[in-house]
This record gives sequence, C-alpha cells and structure tokens, in this order.
Amino acid sequence: MSENIFITDDFLLHSEAARTLYHDFAKKQPIFDYHCHLSPKDIAEDRQFENLYQIWIVGDHYKYRAMRANGVNEKFITGDASDYVKFLKWAETVPNTLRNPLYHWTHLELKNYFGITTLLNPDSAESIYNQCSELLKKREYSVRNILRKMNVKVVGTTDDPTDDLAYHKQLQEENFEIKVLPSFRPDKATEIEKGQAFVDWIQKLEIVVGFPIINFETLIKALKERHTYFHEVGCRISDHGHTTFYGKDYTLTQVNVIFRKGLKGEKVSSFEMNKYKSAVLHELALMNKEKSWTQQFHVGAIRNNNVKMLHSIGPDQGYDSIGDLNMADSMSKFFGKLSECDGLANTIVYNLNPRDSEMFASMANNFNDGLVAGKMQYGAAWWFLDQKDGMEKQLNILSNFGLLSKFVGMVTDSRSFLSFPRHEYFRRILCNVLGEEIQKGELPDDMNLIGNMVEGICYKNAKSYFKINI
Repeated sequence: MSENIFITDDFLLHSEAARTLYHDFAKKQPIFDYHCHLSPKDIAEDRQFENLYQIWIVGDHYKYRAMRANGVNEKFITGDASDYVKFLKWAETVPNTLRNPLYHWTHLELKNYFGITTLLNPDSAESIYNQCSELLKKREYSVRNILRKMNVKVVGTTDDPTDDLAYHKQLQEENFEIKVLPSFRPDKATEIEKGQAFVDWIQKLEIVVGFPIINFETLIKALKERHTYFHEVGCRISDHGHTTFYGKDYTLTQVNVIFRKGLKGEKVSSFEMNKYKSAVLHELALMNKEKSWTQQFHVGAIRNNNVKMLHSIGPDQGYDSIGDLNMADSMSKFFGKLSECDGLANTIVYNLNPRDSEMFASMANNFNDGLVAGKMQYGAAWWFLDQKDGMEKQLNILSNFGLLSKFVGMVTDSRSFLSFPRHEYFRRILCNVLGEEIQKGELPDDMNLIGNMVEGICYKNAKSYFKINI
C-alpha cells in the first residue's frame, strides 16, 4: 500500500509566511460551525457508528455523484448492497477523483480522525475499512467525542419550524459543553408551488401551534410563534434556501387570494408564486430583525434535475446543480424594502453560480449601515464552489468588494461528522493566499497584523458576529 505523502503538516502551504500564518495563528483556533446539517439526535444520543461506511458515505451526495461518474451502479450507492461492498465501490472511485476536492477531503479525513496516511484505493480498502471500523467502536469515537477531538465549540444545525427541538433541549439540560443550536429553516412555508406537499406541511404546522391556519395573517402568526419558540431554545440564525431572491410588490389582499389557492392544493402561476414568496420572506426577515438574529440566504441551486431518479430514490440524492437565473434586480428589491423600513437583520448571502459572485458581493455592500461591522456578508464558497479554486476566488472577490478582515469564515454545510477538516482545508488555503502576497511584497511582512486577521476569520469574527456566549 502506498503512503499518503502529500498530506504533510505543510500541505497547501507554499511559502514560509503561509506556514507561519497557519501553524501559529489559524491551526489553534476552535471551530465555529454555524451552518451544517448534522443530526441533533445523533449528538444527543452520543451515537456510535457501526462502521466506516455508516459515518462516512451514507447521505453524502458529493460521493454519490463521483461514484456515478465512475460508472458505479446505483445498487452500490443507494441500493441494497452491503455496507462493506458499497465502501469498496467508493474505494475504487477514490483514485479517479484526482483534482476533485474529494481526493483531498478523503485523505485529510482519514488522517485527522484515524491517523491513516495510506492512500485509499482497492488495494488498501479492506485494511482501512477494518481499522477505522474497529476504532469507531471505541468510546473515544462517539459523536460527542468526535466533536471534542475536532475542537468544535459551536454546531448550528438546520431545523424545520415544526420541529420540537427536543434533542437541543436535552443537550442544554445536560450542560453539554459544545453549543448545539438550532437554525430556523422555514423554506416549506414558502413552497406553495408544491401542491399537496405544501398543504400537508401547513396542516402539520397547524397541529404544532394549535390553531387553524386559514389565511396569510394566521400563517404569519404561526410562524412567529415558532420563531419565538426557537429563540427560547437558543436559536439566533435563520437559513433560507431558494432558487432566486423574491422582491415582487404585493398587497395583503393579493397574497391572501394566492394563499387560499395553495391551501386547496390548487396550482398557482409563476406570477402568483413570486408574490407569495416575496411576502412570506419579507415577514420572516422582519422577525429576524426583531429578534436580532442573523439570516442566511443560500441562493442559486436548481434541484432534483433527474426526474427519473427523483421518482426512484427521492430528493437530495446528488441530482442538483448550478442554476442560471438573473437575480440582481430581485435581490436589490428584496433587501431594499427591508432597509427602507429598518427591517434588515445581519445577513449572509451565498451564491452558487460563479457568474454571479461579483454581483452578490457588490450587492451585499449596498446595505451595510455602519452600525454593525460586516453586517452584510458575502458568504463562504458554497456547495459546487466549495473547493480550492472556489475558495480562492471567494476570498479574492470578498477582498475586492468588501472587507476580508470582517469575514465570519467557513462552514461545513455537511451531514457527516467526518467533515470538520473542511475548516482546516479552508484555513490552509486562506493562509496560502495571504502568504503568497506577503512573499510578493503585496502585503506587509507583519505576522501579528495579518495573523490577527486570520484568527478573526477562522473563529473570532463569528463568535462576535453571532452574539453567542461560548
């Protein structure tokens, strides 16, 4: 088995300045992972995963896409093959992911969690699987101990408004030292175009709040109740995932007519959908401002493109991609309306189409008000842009259009407890970008000046920005 000689202590650090910034400033910072999709149930129950496949591959749509591209049959991805056989198919795929970020992530994760520096391939697969699976049986590899091992201080999960947050409460009652906080993700309240699925969700919300939702006013009343409930359980962040921004003009009468159609499961037009989403998102943003929350907007994905596979194995299985809608006008109007009524909360915007990166960064800065440092943030490289090239471009665009020094840093945006080395990956890339410019004389050779900025980006800015006591 060949040794993984490229994941060294100085991996991705190509100058002395970069190495100093990483080892002396970035590496020691804790992790503030303010947006992920980890299971609070797994944390509350301190789950022990059965094997490497269960903790590493289940639900990872990045790996699913790579395996399909490598010619792996769906039986060995989401089908009924055994865990071990599915893992072997992943091991067969890994050598073919060279220059894909998965190759770096895979070997960072094997090294950081399990101390394995052997390259994963068909020859090493059995040994690595057995070694990792045996380690996962040990108490030190329970979910909570994994979080401790990675020096995680805050985990921001992603939660539906109808969730009772029982696992978050349990963790708080136990005084678990790592903050596991809910994030309010009310997308289903806006999805009026989904017909019966929308009706079913509204009915679920009715049960939770204990009163009928018969018009737009009672919908907003219900969402406010849940928003307050989340706040009481420690939530300070909302998250919104949409294809575009919605800034249409509307009247309450118009929105009520549209909402009543949605309550009957009737089809709404694109025109009606846009008005309805504009109204709901505006009201949600006002709630965020009132509670001094931060709101996140993940915008630009076109989801579940493969209709055949959607019907076969369901949504969110790796068939999403980059959308190409023009959204500058709607983004301007959405935030403009909020700014006009003093209803704009701290906001992070993430884009998916690299074509729109400069537009997002410049638009965000239109709405900084001088009251909060970095109030409007151009967020971390997201999803398809979450790789070395995408991170470097995000750092450069943020620097050109805003203040890199106020950036709140990276998130995992992951469902896997083995994804925290993505923070390390980002930190190495950040330090390398800065180190290269120090070496060229484009930044001053002042390690304290730039090192303090690095510490802020890696952890301290987020701690201050989100106002969460740690």
